[in-house]
Amino acid sequence: IEGLMAFFLESTFVGLFFFGWERLSKAKHLLATYCVAFGSNFSALWILVANGWMQNPIASEFNFETMRMELSSFSELVLNPVTQSKFLHNCNRSYVCGAIFVLGISSYYILKGRDLGFAKRSFSVGASFGLIAIISVLIMGDESGYEIGKAQPTKLAAMEGEFETQPAPAAWNAFVIPNTAEMKNEFSIHIPYAAGIIATRSLDKEIKGLKDIRVINEQRVRTGMVAYGLLEKLRSGNYTEADKEAFKAVQKDLGFGLLLKQYTPNVVDATEEQIQKAADNTIPNVGPTFWAFRVMMLSGFLMLILITTAFIQNMRGKVESSRFLLRGLLFGLPLPWIAIESGWFLAEYGRQPWAIYEMLPVGVSNSALTTGDLWFTIGLLCGLYTLFLVVEMYLMFKYGRLGPSALKTGRYYFEQSTK
Repeated sequence: IEGLMAFFLESTFVGLFFFGWERLSKAKHLLATYCVAFGSNFSALWILVANGWMQNPIASEFNFETMRMELSSFSELVLNPVTQSKFLHNCNRSYVCGAIFVLGISSYYILKGRDLGFAKRSFSVGASFGLIAIISVLIMGDESGYEIGKAQPTKLAAMEGEFETQPAPAAWNAFVIPNTAEMKNEFSIHIPYAAGIIATRSLDKEIKGLKDIRVINEQRVRTGMVAYGLLEKLRSGNYTEADKEAFKAVQKDLGFGLLLKQYTPNVVDATEEQIQKAADNTIPNVGPTFWAFRVMMLSGFLMLILITTAFIQNMRGKVESSRFLLRGLLFGLPLPWIAIESGWFLAEYGRQPWAIYEMLPVGVSNSALTTGDLWFTIGLLCGLYTLFLVVEMYLMFKYGRLGPSALKTGRYYFEQSTK
């Protein structure tokens, strides 16, 4: 769906956007620009529908005869609350990235005292649009965290560094030194009540700690062993209706049984030690999850400060005299990328050990590729994307330094350098 409805749209019009400056009228070029933007957002929707389902697999049923999840409601799939909050959060943070980029390059021109007419107008647009976008990011980030708390309590506890279930409302851990192996924090600095109020939006709901979650997951591993045994019986063809009903009653824990595949090929006869290892495996490493969340948050609030200050100074007409702000915006260019990558790391690493949350462990979702095939593919991808990064950085620095006055076509406003 993403390829047919979005990719072809944006890939077609991006060519017209780049190569149509002198071949299309201003109105047609603007239309091509909007088509690229619309296609990119539409593409993000379908990508995040898939990712949202992997994070919160609703609107589907497991068919033991085909050994696959089958769609039960397309509308429920698209309207998955995790998907919708992630879509709005991701789109808005892309807008913030664009706004920070515009503000950073505009600040460079203003600091250099060149292309000032273009730079001031771009600065004004970037600050105004960026302020709306960054506020939306914070609102939808909070909504995304709230939905994650309902769909993935393990991830919420890990990113908050909560090993113990605290009395409601739970304190917010601003800084911790976590010890995942021993399920405790060696050191912590916390703000009373803040986590409970933010994460649950209430004063009386608990945030379940990782110790209690592990106890629940251990029982689910044991139930998953039963589900796996029943699945084998159903797959053999020698079963009764009672067996089907028994499987339906425990199939939600089948994924936990599959976690044992990492330790034994015979799931139904797993030892107590293997069960304990599988239960331990359901808890992600707290350190990277906790700090990825804080890096994302810190980057977001720094951008909020920069954009808000830029908006205020622009309204006051004091942008040129705000040299410290201009330098901050210029050197703050990496912030949106840091925030975005930290957010994606949190989303994917915090989901471990699951490829599809509580259904398909990463350990059994691998293909039949050999180690050599994987290393070749990873090496090829890393090499290609490193090359793309080098080319992109070269072009960005080259044309960023040249500025709009380098076009010299005479067709666009502020094309000539102004001091």
